[in-house]
Amino acid sequence: MQGLMQRRDLMISSLLDHAARHHGNAEIVSRRDDGTRARSTYAQLSRRARRLAQVLHGLGVRPGDRVATLAMNSDRHLELYYAIAGIGAVCNTINPRLAQDDIAYIASHAEIGVIFADPDFLPIVQAVAGTLTGLLRHVVTLSDEAAADCTLPGGMVLHGYETLMQGVSGAFDFPSFDENTASALCYTSGTTGRPKGVLYSHRSTVLHAMMMNFADTAALRAVDRVMPIVPMFHAQAWGLAFAAPIAGAALVLPGRHLDPVSLLDLLNRERVTVAAGVPTVWLGLLDHQRRTGARLDTLQRIMSGGSAFPRALIAEYEAQGIACSHAWGMTESSPVATYNAPKPGNAELDGEALLDRKATQGRAVFGIDVRAENDSGEAPWDGKTPGNLVFRGHWVAGGYYREPETAVGPEGWFPTGDVGVIDSEGYVLLTDRTKDLIKSGGEWISSIALENIAVGHPDIAEAAAIAVPDARWGERPLLLLVPREGCSPAPEAVRAFFRGKLPSWSIPDRVVVVDSLPHGATGKILKTELRRIYAA
Repeated sequence: MQGLMQRRDLMISSLLDHAARHHGNAEIVSRRDDGTRARSTYAQLSRRARRLAQVLHGLGVRPGDRVATLAMNSDRHLELYYAIAGIGAVCNTINPRLAQDDIAYIASHAEIGVIFADPDFLPIVQAVAGTLTGLLRHVVTLSDEAAADCTLPGGMVLHGYETLMQGVSGAFDFPSFDENTASALCYTSGTTGRPKGVLYSHRSTVLHAMMMNFADTAALRAVDRVMPIVPMFHAQAWGLAFAAPIAGAALVLPGRHLDPVSLLDLLNRERVTVAAGVPTVWLGLLDHQRRTGARLDTLQRIMSGGSAFPRALIAEYEAQGIACSHAWGMTESSPVATYNAPKPGNAELDGEALLDRKATQGRAVFGIDVRAENDSGEAPWDGKTPGNLVFRGHWVAGGYYREPETAVGPEGWFPTGDVGVIDSEGYVLLTDRTKDLIKSGGEWISSIALENIAVGHPDIAEAAAIAVPDARWGERPLLLLVPREGCSPAPEAVRAFFRGKLPSWSIPDRVVVVDSLPHGATGKILKTELRRIYAA
């Protein structure tokens, strides 16, 4: 026997419909590059997303087509989120911080026919366009008019966003279709080798957005003013672009100026109550406050993720009356899988013990299950026994886009690549990584990529890259190298050798020349030993 309840497919467009109907006057504030702030509402977002849907049809975009964005957090990027998914196409948010070779690979792998780009990122489009001949048809500048100084290969047409928007009526109704239809495509470089595509669905996105508003997660309310500092190209801004409209919370979108001075000014001027970003953002903001004595006037809650949130940082913000919550997950989990919210057992803790609990990655949210696995099976929840962390749930990837192999293990458990412990209350604490990746400021850096470039230097015989702790970025890469016989490579010359081959933020800060590197029985470099020696 089945229930007699109505069924409606979970559509991303329904989030916008709800916001426009029940929270139509709630604000969307978008800071432009010149510092001015554009103001709109959810009712206006709904109307403009429908106009944009018509623009997409005019550009030849059809259901299932992938449409790319190279953009920071703005009202126009938000319109793209809803319009692309709303017509049944797939929004491929490309990280502009990646190396150009990876960006070209993503656009080719996703078979991108249309790219929407912030003016600052047009040089990237120009640089990769030659590799996309016959595939890329349209480039749209997210500005009033097309950029006059941007040239593209033959067959590609450059447009201005607002010019296109003025050419349509906006008389469009978003269709309803199967909720399992793909909605967005985010590529992760959190593995060695080429980026891998995570293909979200309408169902997974709506469920994740609903979860974000649980009382023990972000718990957004109509009276909140929310600033996602985390980029919209990073796992869909942690779902906040979808969660805020459900609650009717105002959205404050900071654009590309993410320095502490600009952020603090915008946080205060727009009376932001909830903000989300990686620990690097919060460390820089706190340093600015220490130097200047500036205050955060309205901020009540911070959501942090991407890398460990330092205990000292939590203590200093909470001394200002600002609650700090750590979340954990990855692009493959949409991304939130755990969230640090209190349980009754926290009442028994105080001082350092309570701070230790707050510094964990949190506990599994409803819709996700997490466990640590070792050779004996599931590791006990004792806060001591480590294991490889795996999770599964309604918004966890079951595989990668256009990859023949599956990403999940038996019974649907997805291997995260992290090692950690789970305590008796279910709080997860990351302790290590199963691979030798370096996570700096929330961005992954491949040690293998660093090593491959290093050994291409004519004076270097062997190299190893490891992560070392960094107060600002969480981790930074340290490169250890063995010179070729008779050679004496200078560290700064080696760092210069990396420029242009990788994004600047992934170049090692320090290069150390050594006589030899430790090897194991199979000839592999013992990075565990290197980390033990150089961790300090």
